[in-house]
Amino acid sequence: MPAPTAAAHEHALDLMSFVQASPSSFHAAHEVARRLVAAGFTQLTESDAWPSHAPATGPHREPERVHEAGGRYVVVRDGAVIAWVVPRGATATMPFAILGAHTDSPGFKLKPRPSLVREGWWQAGVEIYGGPLLNSWLDRELELAGRVVVGDGTRPGDVHLVRTGPLLRIPQLAIHLDRQVNEGLALDKQQHTQPVWGLSSTAGAAGSDRAGTHDGPAEADVLAELAHHAGVRASEVTGYDVVVADTQEPRVFGARDAFLASGRLDNLISVHAGLTALLEVADGFGGDDAATTIPVLAAFDHEEIGSESRSGASGPFLADVLARIDAMQGVTTEERHRRLAGSLCVSSDVGHSVHPNYPERHDPANRPLAGGGPILKINANQRYTTDALGAAAWARACAAAGVPSQEFVSRNTVPCGSTIGPLTATRLGIRTVDVGVPILSMHSARELTAVVDPWYLARAVVEVFRG
Repeated sequence: MPAPTAAAHEHALDLMSFVQASPSSFHAAHEVARRLVAAGFTQLTESDAWPSHAPATGPHREPERVHEAGGRYVVVRDGAVIAWVVPRGATATMPFAILGAHTDSPGFKLKPRPSLVREGWWQAGVEIYGGPLLNSWLDRELELAGRVVVGDGTRPGDVHLVRTGPLLRIPQLAIHLDRQVNEGLALDKQQHTQPVWGLSSTAGAAGSDRAGTHDGPAEADVLAELAHHAGVRASEVTGYDVVVADTQEPRVFGARDAFLASGRLDNLISVHAGLTALLEVADGFGGDDAATTIPVLAAFDHEEIGSESRSGASGPFLADVLARIDAMQGVTTEERHRRLAGSLCVSSDVGHSVHPNYPERHDPANRPLAGGGPILKINANQRYTTDALGAAAWARACAAAGVPSQEFVSRNTVPCGSTIGPLTATRLGIRTVDVGVPILSMHSARELTAVVDPWYLARAVVEVFRG
């Protein structure tokens, strides 16, 4: 196997940094916005009036009127983020080129009343989020990460991003106490997945450095621990959305540094690819590049649990933002329909590489391999929304980028999952194609990809954004 190119390795290192900054969907959305604002994007708030780039109107205006003013914008809704570039000279019917992805990953979420004590062990009450590989979370140093709300949540400073660093562990039962464990591990989702994070015998020492922020000793109080890391008092906390995240750093390894292992590759690979591509085309559109599209990065929350939320792909977030972009430009209803008819959404999520230990689980003819480039995802029942024209558009993008591509279809006896693609196509009527990066260990606490594939994906997305 050839060594990854220097550009692919550099992209992987930046992806690793992005993952480390994004232990929760809220952190991921924040990190996207932070990077874009640092690059000159304007962050908008949904409750504020947005700027107008509409030209002067009149009875003789041309339907293909040109908007000389452009702009770069980003808006965050909870754990979702949408960013876009309106190029200088954008016409009223210039289509959108959308990269859709998601910011959440399967794992565990903190329950209400999460503080437990059993047999002298402090435990955190969690519930399953999505469909994780439960055994992959055992015997790992874990952290709590997400957002904590104080007051009524409406004032600046009421919402705090929080992460604890290494705090918890879900310990596996020793083989001496379960001699048949290697014949098949069965975990009770309630009884066997509650992490430990302290001992009653060390309660006094554990609370000694918390007096400045806690309302009392920290004994077995998960919320007090979160409040400490958020810099607020536990009594001030009125709500929280907190997940469990692995604290092991991403790592490039293997012969010729072929592999990248990390948590949350599903689906921060795609979020990061869209982010880096948007930054690249934004610089070009500010110079001499002739723009033919309005590039949009749409990263939603809650994909792993069905997307049915205000920040999920089934919610109105993307439709709301696209409508407000139209309003910023003074686009008419007729022009909006023409714009959407010419638009394309690339729904990007990870897919399955052929597994060398389980080759029988894959389709006999379509067998994508890690390192072979991004995959085009196809399903007869529209669990993926790829059609012939979408496939052609993706093939053009990969060819323009000079990257290889592969096709993925599930074995008939192994039903596939789904993505945000069908949801976006249904809500907006935009032609949508499903793509992704082939990985192993999907939904594990630590997934595996080839170093070159995230870079290949980003290069193809650049061409999608360029139209």
